[in-house]
Amino acid sequence: MSNVDELFNLNGKVAVVIGGSGVLGGSMAVALAGAGARVVVVYHHSSSGADAHVKTIEAAGGEALAIQADTATKSDLVKVRDAVVARWGGVHILLNAPGINSPTPVLDITEDEWQNILDVNLKGVFLACQVFGELMIGQNQGGSIINISSASSIRPLSKVFTYGISKAGLNGMTLFLAREWAPHHIRVNAIAPGFFPAEQNRQLLTEERQRAIFTHTPMARYGEPEELSGAVIWLAADRASSFVTGAIIPVDGGFTAMTI
Repeated sequence: MSNVDELFNLNGKVAVVIGGSGVLGGSMAVALAGAGARVVVVYHHSSSGADAHVKTIEAAGGEALAIQADTATKSDLVKVRDAVVARWGGVHILLNAPGINSPTPVLDITEDEWQNILDVNLKGVFLACQVFGELMIGQNQGGSIINISSASSIRPLSKVFTYGISKAGLNGMTLFLAREWAPHHIRVNAIAPGFFPAEQNRQLLTEERQRAIFTHTPMARYGEPEELSGAVIWLAADRASSFVTGAIIPVDGGFTAMTI
């Protein structure tokens, strides 16, 4: 095995992917499995995406399973944790990739809509960090938590008001957890993707909006799901990113670097 292989090797690791049935979460789950991890794909509603990603992983010779859970409910996450521990003995990597949005204008946002988005995008991630962070601390083996943020957490964008606020809160939570859990050798980081067409944002990508996005993105295109894989594997690998915690990593084609 080469030195590079050793740096990014996830053999023997167990990774839980919250929101792993979606386009981006599923792609990252497959990437983690490709680096050697056993992967748990956690989905909320439809199992079709999760089952498809599990089949992809297994077809490539990896190990994976799909588990349904309401991730905004702590008891559901505890059941996931217990099932994974019973199957594979522990958890070493937690990838939080849930995300829902609504383009509702600010003055029309209802309390229910606001709460639903924050429950999925922020509360659910907090609860997952509690449940699996406690397990990682008890294992005394360190670990890596990777939260999926957004370019809208750094720059205010139109049509993502509550979503952007939830992701900005996620950035703050990432920093606080990184500080608190560093003594336990648990690294907590976030990836802030730019524009990656997926279920929750495809309806917003009109021709006019696409022109605006490409004008403000130096690479002048959308990201492909697989282009998140390198950052995910790097942050998940103990050796490759051993001194990286509390970082918010943009993967956005230069979007957040653009001014005029």
